[in-house]
Amino acid sequence: MNTTTPTITTGATAANGTSKISWDEAFCSEGANCFRFGRDAEGKAYIGTTASATYVTDSIDALRALISAVKAGAADHLLA
Repeated sequence: MNTTTPTITTGATAANGTSKISWDEAFCSEGANCFRFGRDAEGKAYIGTTASATYVTDSIDALRALISAVKAGAADHLLA
């Protein structure tokens, strides 16, 4: 996965020629930083927070594998 700090935009194409990220509504809990997921027209998936413009990006297949692993308990040790 790649970590990037972009200028956050929405729509089809940013001024610099890169695809714009379409962000879903953020997931928030107890006033903490909120997580959000996004995707672009080129098929990349994004995970970021509302507290920063920094995000992690990879393919949609990689995001699908990450979500499946978390659902299967791969990150449960972080909650203890």
